[in-house]
Amino acid sequence: MSIIELGEIRDEPASAPAVRRPRAAGRPLRSGAVLVLSLVVLAGATPPPQRTVSEVPASRRSTAYLAGDGVFVVDPPAPDGDRYLTAYAQPAPVGAGARRRWQASLARTGDYLDVRAERGLVLAMAVNAPNRLFQTTAFDGATGRQRWQHPGALQPTVGGGLLLTDVREDGSGTISGVEPDTGRVLWSVPIPPAANPTSHLDSEGQVDRFVLLQPTGEVQVHDAGTGDLLRSVDTLPGDRSAYQRVQVVDDLLLLVPPGSTRLVAFGLAQLEPRWTAEVTLVSHVLACGGLLCAVPQTGGLQVLDPVTGAVRWSEAGQDNLADVRSGRLLMASPGRGYTVRDAATGQVRIELGAWVLLPVLGPDDPLVGVRRGDGGGMVVAELDLVAGRSRIVDVLPGIAGSCQASLPVLLCQRLDGTTALWRLTR
Repeated sequence: MSIIELGEIRDEPASAPAVRRPRAAGRPLRSGAVLVLSLVVLAGATPPPQRTVSEVPASRRSTAYLAGDGVFVVDPPAPDGDRYLTAYAQPAPVGAGARRRWQASLARTGDYLDVRAERGLVLAMAVNAPNRLFQTTAFDGATGRQRWQHPGALQPTVGGGLLLTDVREDGSGTISGVEPDTGRVLWSVPIPPAANPTSHLDSEGQVDRFVLLQPTGEVQVHDAGTGDLLRSVDTLPGDRSAYQRVQVVDDLLLLVPPGSTRLVAFGLAQLEPRWTAEVTLVSHVLACGGLLCAVPQTGGLQVLDPVTGAVRWSEAGQDNLADVRSGRLLMASPGRGYTVRDAATGQVRIELGAWVLLPVLGPDDPLVGVRRGDGGGMVVAELDLVAGRSRIVDVLPGIAGSCQASLPVLLCQRLDGTTALWRLTR
């Protein structure tokens, strides 16, 4: 996962980012002012946390990524000089410095959006102007030797492979199976324009099936290991030119038909019709605590029963769904910060106040929020949606932003332009 540039950390979030696993939110049992006061008192009453800080060698214009058990630094574009990807081992808890593992050459041009570890590889994903097409370069995780390079973006699949999705400017392209060690393309399936490719993940976050929507209205489900067509269904028997969208959520294939006034559900396994719900202008749908959270283009939320499509509860307005954890929804309210709601009922559980959410490495990593403290330091808190509380982990001085978290590890850029890695403990 790539680092999000925070810039100056402010006291309240902007509109909530779209998060792959949404959570809903609710209102607190106490006022935000009381909560803020209690957090300040707590910070002053507890003994100072024990932390280790290790500087990561990186220039002011470099970008650092936290991935796997390492830190990866991408040099800025340099048309007249060399450019590198440098891998560092995360320091041990005792506080040793960041040890360089290897350094590999990168293309001089292109904007790198992500560096992550998969299948024993380090995958660096870039986008190149002017066509804004993605390209992924694979390096050996132990030595840094470049293994291969392909246009497109990659996902891990069941069975140990990689799924490569290469979409061009007009929406067409290919989905291919790639052998991780060699980069050999094992098979390919064409993507027609506006096919809206989407995938289904197993319990370990690996792709086992992918879905393509053909211009004819035919929805096709393919095996992600072989590319084979498993099944298909015709969704436009009367109109072959209307624009549709398709999405997979758990065991459902959800179709937004022409006009965006309905949501149609099919069972993913057999593509049998399940239900149709009157949900207007759906932007996207997320799994949330055993239910479906449909996010309208105009904001707010509609929570549906996945079995019948019946609306359990809904709320109009500008609140945005930011995350979902164990039946709790984290909602961002403009001007009010974050609220935790119960997914089943919509009941407000607590208001967590104003935070900036940090990107985390894994879906099970604790949610981390930061904000400026009264003394100018960066307050770091774990946001526990189930317990309904914000637990202050530390208050760090001299932080500019560009942070990423995988507690107890935090990677940030400091005010002096240097990059450092903190290991936070109490």
